[in-house]
Amino acid sequence: MQREQNPEFLNMFLDYSIITLNKSTNSVKEYNYDLAKFLKFIMIKFKLTDEEDFSKIDISAFSVDDLKKIQFDDINAYLTHLAIVEKAKPATRARKISTIRIFFKYMQKKAHILEENPAQDLETPKIGKRMPKYLSLDDSRKLLSIAANEDNRNTERDLAITTLFLNCGLRLSELVGINIKDIDFSDDKMTVIGKGNKERTIYLNKACIKTINDYLIVRPRDKVKSDTKNSRDALFLSERRERISRRTVQNIIEKEIKAAGLDTSKYSVHKLRHTAATLMYQYGEVDIRALQELLGHESISTTEIYTHVSNDQVRSAVERNPLANF
Repeated sequence: MQREQNPEFLNMFLDYSIITLNKSTNSVKEYNYDLAKFLKFIMIKFKLTDEEDFSKIDISAFSVDDLKKIQFDDINAYLTHLAIVEKAKPATRARKISTIRIFFKYMQKKAHILEENPAQDLETPKIGKRMPKYLSLDDSRKLLSIAANEDNRNTERDLAITTLFLNCGLRLSELVGINIKDIDFSDDKMTVIGKGNKERTIYLNKACIKTINDYLIVRPRDKVKSDTKNSRDALFLSERRERISRRTVQNIIEKEIKAAGLDTSKYSVHKLRHTAATLMYQYGEVDIRALQELLGHESISTTEIYTHVSNDQVRSAVERNPLANF
């Protein structure tokens, strides 16, 4: 986030998001990106710049007076641009609409910069529910087997990472943020920081405890970097002996998925979260509320995407119909 490139009113909103709304760093970065892009579009529309390349437009001089000129139709024009020119999906547009709504509400109600809120009547596009992509039980076992049998000096670390993803349904940000002190080995559980900086408890099964302990035996102890990432406390370290990065974890999982003969364009780190949730629901007879708590979902409707049933389950249900042998 490069605050020096923002107009002051935008930085005020970002500060409000962090301090009052308690949004995570990643959420605030998304706010900054979405709103900066919106303001760049408005600068083009209002002829405040001759530049048409969004990456080259400077919004630092965007004034409060310019902000006050924005009308509902201007915002709609931006959303039309996203849909037609950038071919943004409904879910992407919905997220950007949400950001714009929160921003203008702050400008009117909290900062008292605007007398009226031009985003007040914005409607969110309908989003069809998509079935989440996930690995089958056999493919999940294959992925774990590949991680366990890799011939490299990070085998224990990579297996622990893959095991946690597939057993606990962690988000990528949650995994890289784990500190050793977050793990309670006496009670087989750990705490993670999820969306909105919300803390929740994750219970660890035998596979998780074993792979974590195996990794801790070989985890580097000397020359671990003392930095802003709190690398000394981090559970997972990179080759450079600092807290492992998201990109490194993504590369690890991508390599394993490829070795398993799976399509890396279809499966990713986040799909392992889907996999964990789906397998727990299908095979573990997990209550939907318990699954919601485990995944850290605010709304039960988000968790309900995992209550879909497989084609085999549908076929089996039909075959068990008492009229099947009439």
